[in-house]
Amino acid sequence: MNVLPFFLCFLLFSTFCSPSLSEHCNSHDKKVLLQIKRALNNPYLLASWDPKTDCCDWYCLECDPTTHRVVSLTMFSDDRLTGQIPYEVGDLPYLETLLFRHLPNLNGTIQPSIAKLKNLKTLRLSWTNLSGAVPDFLSQLKNLTYLDLSFNNLSGTIPSSLSSLPNLEALHLDRNKFTGSIPESLGMFQGKAPDLFLSHNKLTGTIPVSLGNMDFNTIDLSRNMLEGDASMLFGSKKTTREIDLSRNMFQFDLSKVEFPKSLARLDLNHNKIMGNIPPGLTGVDLQFMNVSYNRLCGQIPVGGRLQSFDYYTYFHNRCLCGAPLESCK
Repeated sequence: MNVLPFFLCFLLFSTFCSPSLSEHCNSHDKKVLLQIKRALNNPYLLASWDPKTDCCDWYCLECDPTTHRVVSLTMFSDDRLTGQIPYEVGDLPYLETLLFRHLPNLNGTIQPSIAKLKNLKTLRLSWTNLSGAVPDFLSQLKNLTYLDLSFNNLSGTIPSSLSSLPNLEALHLDRNKFTGSIPESLGMFQGKAPDLFLSHNKLTGTIPVSLGNMDFNTIDLSRNMLEGDASMLFGSKKTTREIDLSRNMFQFDLSKVEFPKSLARLDLNHNKIMGNIPPGLTGVDLQFMNVSYNRLCGQIPVGGRLQSFDYYTYFHNRCLCGAPLESCK
């Protein structure tokens, strides 16, 4: 019997049909991913996660092209996905991106096993039904550059430990139920100030003076119950582009404020800000401004873009006048 044809057929079958020879996915990562799928009750979003196929070809994740370890896990926009963030996400040690977004039926608290993901750079848990406090263990993720916990039901106070993240470029805590004051430590980031979004919460008290030491590109404190002086956020030597302090109870003299030349967006509406609009604003190339519903007075300076804004930018102030409002008497 000539065994050569049989051997050649077996070799061809082994080469093209054996998962162990053709699959790139790391076996440990694949096992963990299948555990995650089971923990989430096998959602349709993960239908491509077939144990018979290479996990590096599955939807919702990416593998490193060299090591073939899973480096990104992103699940979003599926109202049929239910349950909590699986514990097993912490068993993907090479993860750099973890995203659970627009999943309204994802509930529970922020999974503690995330603390094991020391390579994580981007963590986005937003537009979900997550609740509870922001855990201190997030401060252990020293490689984080982007932390987004917005549009959830998180509560409690903002942990001061977040300022120990040395590489953070953006911090989104907006649209939650946080209470208490803004921690002093958020004005003590070690590196460049991250974009800071704290809007639509229930924060109270005054702004820490330390925030004035930071040169934020964007800072949004709108729709809280903050009060007192916020003028330290401004400064002619800063490079800030966007400041939103609207719908709080801030009270300071706007006429004494010096503005960054870089400022493109300024929203101060619905506060208790007094004084007049300083002439220095005529030298700022603002793309948007709203100072309505305050206690401003005097003539709107002529020049720059100040007359390009409409009536609603300035209305409901104590005695503000001049174009685009009525002329001063």
